[in-house]
Amino acid sequence: MKIIGITGTLGAGKGTIVDYLIKNRGYKHYSVRGYLIEEAKRRGLEINRDTFVVVANDLRSKHSPSYIIDQLYLEALNKGGDAIIESIRTPGEVDSLRKQEHFLLIGIDADPKIRYERIVNRASETDKISYETFLMNERREMESTDPNHQNIGRCMQMADYIFTNNGTFEELYLQLEEFFSRSI
Repeated sequence: MKIIGITGTLGAGKGTIVDYLIKNRGYKHYSVRGYLIEEAKRRGLEINRDTFVVVANDLRSKHSPSYIIDQLYLEALNKGGDAIIESIRTPGEVDSLRKQEHFLLIGIDADPKIRYERIVNRASETDKISYETFLMNERREMESTDPNHQNIGRCMQMADYIFTNNGTFEELYLQLEEFFSRSI
């Protein structure tokens, strides 16, 4: 069982990589966002990015910095097969997954204006925000000294490989194929 964790900035293309790995490499997808949506619903909370941050931080502070990822890993282990776990946001999550055999962390980034255009175009329930709010959310999630809070900046530093996704789908797919032919 190979496990790929994916981290990255808002709107950089994590979902695009996930879709590619499912379709072209047979990976099964395990989503922190999906987990948090279910937990927010269970708690009767509004479905938005701020709720996800609060719920995730609460779960991590009550259980462990890697709690959500550990739950997704156990689900993947029980189902078997190669897995991609999206979206790694704390160093504790990376540390926990590094204890597993055949784990690889990839990161993805792109220019902020390109990423904002992408989230506006995908128009999910958490993406209906201004550019200023987008930048504010990103700053909030990029670094923290609290191990239970998001620290995407540190996760990106811990990545085994980082993709830059300022171009088209096809350009990203070519990067992925080149990477997989060399690394996996």
